[in-house]
Amino acid sequence: MLSVSANGNLPTPGLNVMSEHKLKKMMEQNNYLKHQLDQQRVPISQASQMLIKYVTTTRDYLVPSVWGSPNTNDLFAAKGAGCECNVM
Repeated sequence: MLSVSANGNLPTPGLNVMSEHKLKKMMEQNNYLKHQLDQQRVPISQASQMLIKYVTTTRDYLVPSVWGSPNTNDLFAAKGAGCECNVM
């Protein structure tokens, strides 16, 4: 026997499927939010100090005015006079 809803209409099978779909989506969202809540957080003051320490101790040769030129052979540095092209 089918039960009658509060407004007197018979329930439709599609309504139950929609409710299950909404419940599934809500459960997925809830699990996602729980996962986000479990992630480790770093206070902004600590993150700022870590960033400042990294920037001041790690050499960045793309800023030669601060760190100077690298002492290694740079493959992308400008070459001397003459063409060093290889033709195959």
